[in-house]
Parts: sequence; structure tokens; C-alpha cells
Amino acid sequence: MDNLLGPLLLFSVFIVFFIVLPQRKKMKQEKKFYSELKRGTKVITNGGLHGKVLDINDDGTIIIETGAGKMKFERTAISVEMSNKLNAPKNK
Repeated sequence: MDNLLGPLLLFSVFIVFFIVLPQRKKMKQEKKFYSELKRGTKVITNGGLHGKVLDINDDGTIIIETGAGKMKFERTAISVEMSNKLNAPKNK
């Protein structure tokens, strides 16, 4: 039983540092992104739809203006990574 304690402890440390902490960091970044959303922000949904935020509702939905018209989405349907790439400053 004593010879299993070392590998079990090592495996637990591995799980915390390589799975739990990065996931927590990602969730914190997503929460910050969703709280900073405002009118006029260009976004991309998880389905690949490009648009601009028209209105942010208190029930967790947003209205996005696209080429096809206005559409209502859940905030969590916005792709954080793709939207950040879209709004990143262009370097020459």
C-alpha cells in the first residue's frame, strides 16, 4: 500500500496543474469577456456566424446584427477565442 502512495500523489499533482488550473483560468477569461461585451462589439458565434452586438439583455441573451438580419443568441454561444482574434489590433 505504501508503494502506491507516491504515484497516486504524483498523479493528483499532475491533474491539478495540467487540467484543473488551466480550465479555471479559461473560465475566468470567458467570464471577463462576457461581462465586457458591449454594443458595437464584433463577435463570432460558435457556429461561425459573424456579426455585431446590437443589444444585451438581462436574461443572458444578446441580439446580433448579421448580414441576414437581427438574431438572438445566448451569451455563451459567442466564441471567445474567435471574437478576440477578430477584435485584436492589427500589427504591421
